[in-house]
Amino acid sequence: MALFVIAVPAQTERKSAVAKTNCDQSLGRVSYGSIPHLPSSRLGPSDRSLGGGQVRIATERARDRFDVVIAQEKLDGANVSVVKVAGELVALTRGGRRAAASPMVQFQWFAAWVRDNQQRFDALLEDGERACGEWLAQAHGTRYQLIHEPFVLFDLMRGTTRATVNEVRCRSMDFTMPCTIHEGAPVDVDTVRSTLHPSGHGALDPVEGAVWRIERHHPKLGNNVDFLCKWVRPDKIDGHYMPEFNPEHTAPVWNWKPNCPLVTSPREQSLRGNRLGSVR
Repeated sequence: MALFVIAVPAQTERKSAVAKTNCDQSLGRVSYGSIPHLPSSRLGPSDRSLGGGQVRIATERARDRFDVVIAQEKLDGANVSVVKVAGELVALTRGGRRAAASPMVQFQWFAAWVRDNQQRFDALLEDGERACGEWLAQAHGTRYQLIHEPFVLFDLMRGTTRATVNEVRCRSMDFTMPCTIHEGAPVDVDTVRSTLHPSGHGALDPVEGAVWRIERHHPKLGNNVDFLCKWVRPDKIDGHYMPEFNPEHTAPVWNWKPNCPLVTSPREQSLRGNRLGSVR
């Protein structure tokens, strides 16, 4: 059973999504929007900064005892999702296009991986929901020595409504979730930054940054996600290992390939708890 509030009537959303996926192979909207940045975070050309009031809530002072702040390791791969539409599972790129139709190998591999894991996604999702996460098969700006599967689940969504972290944990089953660095009161960037290393996901380069999730946990009004924000290290270079962005690399750098066993490390056992989003 879905535990979070539906923002869009399920029947309306299903009809629209089915029409789009059948006609033009798209979800009909962007699958995952951009997250605003905290102060001192590296901004890209189309990025935006978080407002001052929300910065204080995330990093300095809670509004009341119902605010809960969760900081998680930010992963550096391709933003992807899997949506269930009228019983069909569809692998999508961030832009809402079918991954199987992408000319990029990393997305074709994602679509194939979703087919191989169809039963898991079918059990995870109800109709109209989508599982959003990071696909780490290809190195973008960070290389990984993966100690888990190449997909990391960070959101369950219906429309623009997100499930809380605890709801995702309860429903995620054996899916890997981002390593949780902090959970509780507001936490500043310097504190989170100091705990990013070593990576909870096997990053071989410096960790890209962190994502703050601000939730409201109220005994009468229920639990919900208020807003998200992020911090990206200032020297991070997008697409550093991708040939289309960096001519120094003439071929893709792969963290994972189909039918290739994972490379484990001595830290694997100690990191198992973090795979389900538990606090370090």
